[in-house]
Amino acid sequence: MAKYVSNKVTRKPKTNHNTNPGKKPRPDVKKQPIKKIVTFRNGMTVADLAKEMSRPVSEIIKKLMFMRIMASQTQAIDRENAELLAMEFGLEIQDEVITDLSRFEEIEELDDPKDLVERPAVVTIMGHVDHGKTTLLDNIRNSRVVASEAGGITQHIGAYQVERNGKAITFIDTPGHAAFTEMRARGARITDIVVLVVAADDGVMPQTREAIDHARASKTGIIVAVNKIDKVGANPDRVKQELADLGLLPDDWGGDIPFCNISALKGTGITELLDTIQLVAEMSELKANPKRSAEGTVIEAKLDKGRGPVATILINNGTLRDQDSFVVGSTYGKIRRMTDDLGNVIKEAVPGSAVEIIGLSDVPQAGDAFKVFDEERVVKDLAEKRKNREFDEQHHEKQTITLEEFFSKQEGNEKELRLIIKADVQGSIEAFKGSIAKIDVEGANIDIVRTGVGAVTDTDVLLAEASQAIIIGFGVTAQATVRDLASEKGIEIRSYRIIYEALNDIEAAMKGLLDPVFEEKVIGEMEVRETYHVSKVGTIAGCMVTNGVIQRDSLAKLTRNGAIVYEGKLGSLKRFKDDVKEVRTGFECGITLDNYNDIKIGDIIEVSTMKEV
Repeated sequence: MAKYVSNKVTRKPKTNHNTNPGKKPRPDVKKQPIKKIVTFRNGMTVADLAKEMSRPVSEIIKKLMFMRIMASQTQAIDRENAELLAMEFGLEIQDEVITDLSRFEEIEELDDPKDLVERPAVVTIMGHVDHGKTTLLDNIRNSRVVASEAGGITQHIGAYQVERNGKAITFIDTPGHAAFTEMRARGARITDIVVLVVAADDGVMPQTREAIDHARASKTGIIVAVNKIDKVGANPDRVKQELADLGLLPDDWGGDIPFCNISALKGTGITELLDTIQLVAEMSELKANPKRSAEGTVIEAKLDKGRGPVATILINNGTLRDQDSFVVGSTYGKIRRMTDDLGNVIKEAVPGSAVEIIGLSDVPQAGDAFKVFDEERVVKDLAEKRKNREFDEQHHEKQTITLEEFFSKQEGNEKELRLIIKADVQGSIEAFKGSIAKIDVEGANIDIVRTGVGAVTDTDVLLAEASQAIIIGFGVTAQATVRDLASEKGIEIRSYRIIYEALNDIEAAMKGLLDPVFEEKVIGEMEVRETYHVSKVGTIAGCMVTNGVIQRDSLAKLTRNGAIVYEGKLGSLKRFKDDVKEVRTGFECGITLDNYNDIKIGDIIEVSTMKEV
């Protein structure tokens, strides 16, 4: 009998075939999630943190809102909040470890609390011209500086130290707010307290407002000294009211700004002012370690014919000693001679004091960081490395601040546009501020850094650089030197005659729609030296070209005392009796303006062309 055989194929159990018979099969291992580490750097903004976390800026801002922190992407975030955000996303945060000694100003060295001692407060005196800044400082340090200075206006930066109740106070006398802002824009943090001097008989003036803007932007403590209370017509309460309207509420009115009534000329109230400074300093708990190597900031530097490069250094921490080797900015040196504010030669300088030093290889800049190193041979290499990095940064494509580009670079939902507003009259400023408040674009806001009446100045440009702001002008213009500075710093100055044009541009920018076809480019400037009236022709202006080039058929803008009085076109351009296409700097020319004859000697005519973008 035949045996039945099934056609069903029987499969063998699947075995693990190993291509390498000598190697054992890998056991199944459950993959562990990799925990990302976020590096935190000092001065990190919300946008920087979002990039480090690989998250959208909008998501980070929303998380901050849930934490009841309202911040835009350009605002700095502190270490504690950054750590809380990292925990929300399951990330670990660690501080940046800088090992490159050429970046010494970014390296934070921890001091032993046992070595910390109280250091003098560093005070800057600011205020309007002739309100008594130098007279106050003169009274404090008992030396007649005013008599040796032209018109009582401070011509240099000096640092002076005085004793009060056995404790020292260091005063820095700046020649103006521009120097103060320039150092702040370069990262220098030298001032602990700003004393704002306001004359009781004069009240708040344009430079007073300017000083307030600079002091607030530097985030220092403010003390108001109401000066000239002994003069006829002095009204300290009016000064208090005017400053309260600007946001400086006196402490006796329930605010947090100390006010002191003084007479700098007669010495009234000076001791109370010094006591107030020391009280604010004690509340700030200013400490330093005199046992470490010195580090500080350049206040002033110059090239002296007899002594070579000379610099005034404010010691922030540590003790500076004779023969110390140091790096300052992108130069270096060794202390050959060190003098105090009285001209005495000293061997040591403690924290909070200012000294003049000799022994530099080159002249540093105001605001440059200063640090002592133990080995003399390393300072030259570090200075060379810093110089090369500075060169690379200067030749890197400059990040300009323009209305068109400002919002195109924002990635998050929260956008902030900072403005500096200058106008020919105060009414234009108030009208513009009122109209700007009505612009409502979701997720965007406008911060007005400062306002003022008059032409755009270099101080406005420096403040715009430090605050990342755009300058808006109504009926005012800027001199060629100011425009050059703005171009160098990458600051945009926009001029308008009609408020609504500015409002439309700003609103369009906030909505991301601003896309102009043409923009006005200034090509030259000339000054009217003489005028002639010719029948059938009108007024002919004899001019000297002071900057750039004047081209025929260009747009013309005539300004008188900083205010724009005419906008139109050049009617004609002549050299002697000949019509010419252009006239360059240093040459004279004769011009007429279309439909305008009220040209006066001393007028400035700015010439521009429309450039397609």
